[in-house]
Amino acid sequence: MKVEILHKKNLAITLSITIDKKSIQLELDKRLKEIQSEISLKGFRPGKVPQTVIKNQFGKSIYGEVIDKILSESSRKAIDEKKIKTAGQPKIDLKTFGEGKDLNYTLEINSLPEIELKSFDVYRATDYTIKIDNKTVDKQISEIAKNNKNYTDKKDKSAKEDQVIFDYTATIDGKKFEGSDGKNVRLVIGQDLFIKGFDEKLIGVSIDENKIIEINMPNSHPNKDLANKKTKFECKILKIQKPIESLINDELAKKVGAKDLKDLRLLIEKQISSQYKQALDSITKKEILDQIEKNHKTVDLPKNLIEQEVHSMTHNLKKEEIEKNKTSNEKIAQSRIKLGLILNEYGEKNKLKVSDDEIRNEIQKQVKSMPGQEKMVLEYYQKNPNATQSIKGAIYEEKILSLFKSKIKIIKKELNTSEAEKLIADFNQSSKKSKVEDVEKDNKNKSVDKKKIKENKKLPSSSKGSKKVSKK
Repeated sequence: MKVEILHKKNLAITLSITIDKKSIQLELDKRLKEIQSEISLKGFRPGKVPQTVIKNQFGKSIYGEVIDKILSESSRKAIDEKKIKTAGQPKIDLKTFGEGKDLNYTLEINSLPEIELKSFDVYRATDYTIKIDNKTVDKQISEIAKNNKNYTDKKDKSAKEDQVIFDYTATIDGKKFEGSDGKNVRLVIGQDLFIKGFDEKLIGVSIDENKIIEINMPNSHPNKDLANKKTKFECKILKIQKPIESLINDELAKKVGAKDLKDLRLLIEKQISSQYKQALDSITKKEILDQIEKNHKTVDLPKNLIEQEVHSMTHNLKKEEIEKNKTSNEKIAQSRIKLGLILNEYGEKNKLKVSDDEIRNEIQKQVKSMPGQEKMVLEYYQKNPNATQSIKGAIYEEKILSLFKSKIKIIKKELNTSEAEKLIADFNQSSKKSKVEDVEKDNKNKSVDKKKIKENKKLPSSSKGSKKVSKK
């Protein structure tokens, strides 16, 4: 195999690869022998079909199969020989080929840039911790008590916020349907948790009353035959109960899954802390990523990766939307690709890997977070390799960021909930403003371009200035 560099400019490389005809013939002979031992043709014993017969019948397909194998293997060897890190799939262009001829082809490659990584010593980041005060926990427990009311029987007619317990039989056009019977159904008037508007029709009912309610089934009913159909519910009122405030005690704590009130307070504190911590960690992450990009100002970026990222960002948008924000989308894509390449380089230099077990564990977390839809989630990842690849990428990025946090100077800062909320709100506002500014800047640049084009039309066609503006 002979490998030559025909062209090299920035990150675009074109290789010329030649495989001599003797090497190709050896591969063809090898494949013919393999087929001879496997093939069975009428008139010949298994394994005894002459190679000339096989070649006459299957020669073209065998040659194509062998050439495909040679192209794949020689491409990999050529890339390894020239120590090229590829960005995306190389493009093969056959120049000469055919039985009895040398094979020559070019390999067009977009390569990854050489990145000189900055030392971890140049980075600083803030690690926020949150202090949850008793007042915040008390407020949350009060909300829990409010949402977990107890009920006691009453003899009066039902009113808003009462709980009505009843049996029902439902019919559509006088006919019953699947799920048309209900026993000991409990509805709290005002929560609207059954069919929209249904519980309001239970206001003013009495115990042992037979109440007929006519109402349309929701449009979103899973059974399309029942959706939006007028339905008659014959309800037998069994009990009416009024709400009583739950006492904040161990009994309430047990009702919501805690051991006792002390345990409930700890669980709430941990939950609130976790929610704040997730948002605060995003701020720390942005702080690190901004420094990474700032400390690596000049990084050549493969054009094909930028184009792929822009397409990924905009493929669901209308053409006019894509064109309107073209510059800002390219800027975002460049930033993402640049960060991705730098992070990947840090990961490779520090020998970070993502195991199959880690990917499976992350998928299982997502499965558990969607009870009742486990099968659907698993099938989604089985049928969408790109989704699994995204999970792998996210895990890899988190590993790299964890590496940074373990290597760089970390400034610890404790916040109370008010300080944390302000910091998070400012961060979100800043992120939103940055996106808006990108779009506004894009639109402003476009208006300038249009102005230049109009000015350009007034210049003679031979003017050098005219050509420069046209290129822009």
